[in-house]
Amino acid sequence: MKTVLMVAEKPSLAQSIAKILSRGNMSSRKGLNGACSVHEYTGSFIGQSARFKMTSVCGHVMTLDFIGIVEGRGCDCIVLWLDCDKEGENICFEVLDATVPVMNKPRGSERTVYRAKFILLRTQTFAIRRRQELDLRIGCAFTRFQTKYFQGKYGNLDSSLISFGPCQTPTLGFCVERHDKIQSFKPENYWVLQAKVSHEKDCCLTLEWDRVRVFDREIAQMFLNITKVAKEAKIESVSKKEKAKQRPLALNTVEMLRVASSALGMGPQHAMQIAERLYTQGYISYPRTETTHYPENFDLKGSLRQQANNPYWAETVKALLSEGINKPRKGHDAGDHPPITPMRTATEAELGGDGWRLYEYITRHFIATVSADCKYLQTTIACSIGPERFTCIGKTVISPGFTEIMPWQSIPPEESLPICERGTVFPISEVRLLEKQTNPPDYLTEAELITLMEKHGIGTDASIPVHINNICQRNYVTVESGRRLKPTNLGIVLVHGYYKIDAELVLPTIRSAVEKQLNLIAQGKANYHQVLEHTLDIFKRKFHYFVDSIAGMDELMEVSFSPLAATGKPLSRCGKCHRFMKYIQAKPSRLHCSHCDETYSLPQNGVIKLYKELRCPLDDFELVLWSSGSRGKSYPLCPYCYNHPPFRDMKKGMGCNECTHPTCQHSLNMLGIGQCVECENGVLVLDPTSGPKWKMACNKCNVVVHFFENAHKVRVSAETCESCDAALVDVDFNKAKSPLPGNETQHSGCVFCDPVFQDLVELKHAAMKHPMHRGGQGKRQGRGRGKGRRPGGRPNPKKPKDKMAALAAYFV
Repeated sequence: MKTVLMVAEKPSLAQSIAKILSRGNMSSRKGLNGACSVHEYTGSFIGQSARFKMTSVCGHVMTLDFIGIVEGRGCDCIVLWLDCDKEGENICFEVLDATVPVMNKPRGSERTVYRAKFILLRTQTFAIRRRQELDLRIGCAFTRFQTKYFQGKYGNLDSSLISFGPCQTPTLGFCVERHDKIQSFKPENYWVLQAKVSHEKDCCLTLEWDRVRVFDREIAQMFLNITKVAKEAKIESVSKKEKAKQRPLALNTVEMLRVASSALGMGPQHAMQIAERLYTQGYISYPRTETTHYPENFDLKGSLRQQANNPYWAETVKALLSEGINKPRKGHDAGDHPPITPMRTATEAELGGDGWRLYEYITRHFIATVSADCKYLQTTIACSIGPERFTCIGKTVISPGFTEIMPWQSIPPEESLPICERGTVFPISEVRLLEKQTNPPDYLTEAELITLMEKHGIGTDASIPVHINNICQRNYVTVESGRRLKPTNLGIVLVHGYYKIDAELVLPTIRSAVEKQLNLIAQGKANYHQVLEHTLDIFKRKFHYFVDSIAGMDELMEVSFSPLAATGKPLSRCGKCHRFMKYIQAKPSRLHCSHCDETYSLPQNGVIKLYKELRCPLDDFELVLWSSGSRGKSYPLCPYCYNHPPFRDMKKGMGCNECTHPTCQHSLNMLGIGQCVECENGVLVLDPTSGPKWKMACNKCNVVVHFFENAHKVRVSAETCESCDAALVDVDFNKAKSPLPGNETQHSGCVFCDPVFQDLVELKHAAMKHPMHRGGQGKRQGRGRGKGRRPGGRPNPKKPKDKMAALAAYFV
């Protein structure tokens, strides 16, 4: 009997399909990944009996990577039930890459993969992959050039990476365009005529002037004088009209992100992460969709019944189920996923915080889509005061409809209007002239930016939050109150520089043109190789022109930012001119010698300080010490060697703990102790600055070993352990604090094998948090620096014959 694996894009869809095909006769279990369920049953497949396994994917929610253990092992065929949009087609090939290698081999030319529209699948996948390739190649080229160019000249750029992206940059452009409008805005004074009439005792009705406003004070004063002559306001007409405020369309991703930002105060990236978590936990449907129209077979009543006992909206739901739901408005069917809806009821205690607030909105929105429209009566009173016309509008709710479940959408209570008819007169309480001023537009909110991106085709429903998050992380914009995006000096200068050199780099038009070409690929109407080469050729020319014209952007940069020579504080001496180099703390931190006009990169995300005024024996540069904290790693480095590796087996970005100098007291050769207990290529190196809380740390991974606390001195010996080839260590303790037996103060031994040291060694930051050695393990293999040396003095540790057995020997 054949085994058939069937894969859907959502757990809920997989369950529905399995129920239908198995007629409810199926068993379910958790999948190997612990997230997606697997539904199993027997049936017929192409005229033969078969065992079916129906499951779904979940890796594409957060990442493109699939775990190594998959349900395809032992299966004979696979049926792809994934969506037929471009993203879904791309996931098809990701699924095949993960499952086909572990499936049973086909017999002869036997078919093993089944999929609707399989020919179209490949063209749509090409479109997705070409977009990814274009974005990567274009973004890397521009980002690398402008980062290197400007960070080599300015010390306070406020960003470790000056990135460019075909979607990210137009996103920033929208924000700066609004900023420019604000800066160029010139306010104007204008005047408004306002009248108040009495309609009841101590009650006044405010009338709005039909001319709205005038910009000439003398003319405004003339109108005021005319109206002041009149003593009464005469009703010219009274009109009443019943109106409706429409219930919302079904919820898609972009609308969810807009509301999350504007009403819930959540950034788009954060909101998307919460939505993905709610989806994987089974509380809502798939949160990435462009569709605002429910499928014809969508079980609206069934989804509504799930909420009938939720105390927050049970009354509204029960009334809808009793009286009958309203047919949802017809929205847009993008052919991808159904709209976002609740999948099961939940409480605030279950979800908590932002999870509950987003779930609550999604649920209320869903209930609102099947509720009635809000109906209200609008009354308009037109009246005259002398020759001037005034109007007053009031609204009275007839039926609240969907605003019961979405109260923030309700009709606000207006001024109560008097009962009157044409010809009625009211005494005038007051007529006055108000002086006002035009206001500039405000900075874009995230919600407004999302709308602009959607309108101009910048990004997809899934990538829009990423692009907005990127411009925030790069320090191109800051998020102000009301989640408004205010460009920084760096963001403004970059956009103005692009406009100055090549406006198409920042305008949304070129991205829209590329998307049209990619859509032609997806439809099979264009050759993807030709589109790729054509687009790359365009951007290659733009890149070269940008490089040749970078002085135009540089002129703007030098107005806003300080040169490296005027930034930072003196720290260590240059090995060439022996003058002090300045330490620039702004990311990326670096050292700059203004005399030699040289800049030296440093390791990031830590503290840099001078290392005992010691110098590198190779180039005479003063060493500096990088540290990640008192319980973390630290190591000295030579600024010149860090940027210009002195030996062939060294790479750029290596400190003294990886330097293969044969005799330098700071090098790996002198301070290396033994092979790392976790990673393949790392060596545990003594940190000579760590006393009295001594430690050694791997020069490749995050393993830190604390040992010999309160020792007076710890030195790495030239001798090695006979059992594991690790370097022996010589330890001196103060007599009052010595943990050694017999009140001894000195001992030499192997940190891995010596029984005297076994209780004085503790492993930290490793995957297995057990003491290094507890005795009784026998001899260990492959732990040392090795008796043999590679060229340049690099330790050459033995490799164990059985790596798993060797690792197991180190832990209880």
